[in-house]
Amino acid sequence: MAAFVAGNMAKASLVSSTRFIELDAAVWSNNTVRVMARNISVSTYDLVAATLLVGVVKRRVP
Repeated sequence: MAAFVAGNMAKASLVSSTRFIELDAAVWSNNTVRVMARNISVSTYDLVAATLLVGVVKRRVP
């Protein structure tokens, strides 16, 4: 199994739809993806029970 490394593209999404949460994902180190969730509204959200989907695409070397 090939490792994911810095430079690979990562994307994250929540299973439940919410307009007010922005997600950023990045390959942080070998086989580790870091996801940051940002609340852009004035309300609070409980993300403890949220399901997060993360995908990584390996970078192609020409």
